Amino acid sequence: MTKVGQRDSPAIAEASTPIPKKRFWTPGRFVAILCIVNLINYVDRGVIASNGVNGSSRTCDAKGLCSSGTGIQGEFNLSNFQDGLLSSAFMVGLLVASPIFAGLSKRFNPFKLIGVGLSVWTIAAAGCGFSYNFWMIAVFRMFVGVGEASFISLAAPYIDDSAPVARKNLWLGLFYMCIPAGVALGYVFGGYVGDHIGWRWAFYIEAIAMACFVLLSLCIKPPQLKGFADKNSKKPSTSIETVALTDAEASQKQTTVTPKSKSQNLLVVFGKDLKTLFCEKVFVVNVLGYITYNFVIGAYSYWGPKAGFGIYQMKNADMIFGGLTIICGIIGTLGGSYVLDRINATLSNTFKLLAASTLFGAAFCFAAFCMKNMYAFIGLFAVGEILIFAPQAPVNFVCLHCVRPNLRPLSMAVSTVLIHVLGDVPSSPLFGKMQDRLKNWRTSTLIITSILFLAAIIWGIGICMKSVDRSNEKSDDDEVEEEKLESKTDASTLV
Repeated sequence: MTKVGQRDSPAIAEASTPIPKKRFWTPGRFVAILCIVNLINYVDRGVIASNGVNGSSRTCDAKGLCSSGTGIQGEFNLSNFQDGLLSSAFMVGLLVASPIFAGLSKRFNPFKLIGVGLSVWTIAAAGCGFSYNFWMIAVFRMFVGVGEASFISLAAPYIDDSAPVARKNLWLGLFYMCIPAGVALGYVFGGYVGDHIGWRWAFYIEAIAMACFVLLSLCIKPPQLKGFADKNSKKPSTSIETVALTDAEASQKQTTVTPKSKSQNLLVVFGKDLKTLFCEKVFVVNVLGYITYNFVIGAYSYWGPKAGFGIYQMKNADMIFGGLTIICGIIGTLGGSYVLDRINATLSNTFKLLAASTLFGAAFCFAAFCMKNMYAFIGLFAVGEILIFAPQAPVNFVCLHCVRPNLRPLSMAVSTVLIHVLGDVPSSPLFGKMQDRLKNWRTSTLIITSILFLAAIIWGIGICMKSVDRSNEKSDDDEVEEEKLESKTDASTLV
């Protein structure tokens, strides 16, 4: 007990001060959840391409005796061209929905949009397992793409905001490492499940796994996304603020906006943002290189196991390509991110890394497919894959940092649309068509690999360009919010 007028001792004062509770969803844990969801997304892409799930078509000998095919291709009797269209059907949903989710992020909470998208993904993945013909599974593949679109457009900006400055590229690298790791795990998972319990169960299992994270997302309170107003903030005006409003302001505040005008405003803003985005030359050059790069990666990821089996008669092509891709993908993606953090992550340095790693990666992969010995192929291709996967985080770093914060979701969405529309969407069926005509897996893979040299040249152009990091520039939304705060402050001082 203290005497009157005597101050409490520092120990007592310190004890009386409430200790703030630590948040369970720290930035690291939040980003870890996003990485796992990204991993499941790309496991699905590996599953659909694996020999165990994708299978093989029916074959007939000279006597007319036909053997039944396996997996999706055998059950639905698909040609290589139709088989390639399954990959394109997924991309149609992804491409159409990506800019829509990016535009809606200015009107609705971005994290809730991710939750909606992942719910669609879960239902569509389960639907793939229930499909009974080509068109049914093609439609469900399209809706899997719709579900993934929300995540692809909005997850990267959250990671860019959550990561420490010194490790920003490393955290992005961890996120994009899930691309090769997920595809590779999909090869192995799809091959094992397809061979043991049937290809349909691969889709059922991944849908159950994603459903768990859809439920978990309801418990997560995400950080505020930089460049966007808080969509959850619905604080009513205080009496002082209401009194301080003029008649004109009050009438303007009471004016209701019709749904038609809301949609018109959304379209106008979207059009202006799109124009601003394409006026950014750094973004255009980066995406052109990314399109060319992704044209090859798309063909590799979908046809890699079959090409390996066709050229080298690999008995376990899914396991070999899966294991090789997951190891090289992790090393390459994290290595590229680490190098970029070490050399000072400017846009010019990023283009240097993109051009160099792609150039040398293309050279090693081209040499690998020229080898007749399978072990020589695996050694050269492993080095090539490490170098080819190095651009995964840096290329998206450019997309995030060459525009203002509030344009990042649109930048990611437009980049996603273009690299798929002009990249891996046409490459999968075109590669299948080329193989149907050439009937030579080695020649087909050498032709597709040579396109990587063009990607290196395009990214090399970016080195010479004048580039400015705009990630810390104030967005229009920030300026509007500041004006509102200033007006409220002025009104309160008048009262």
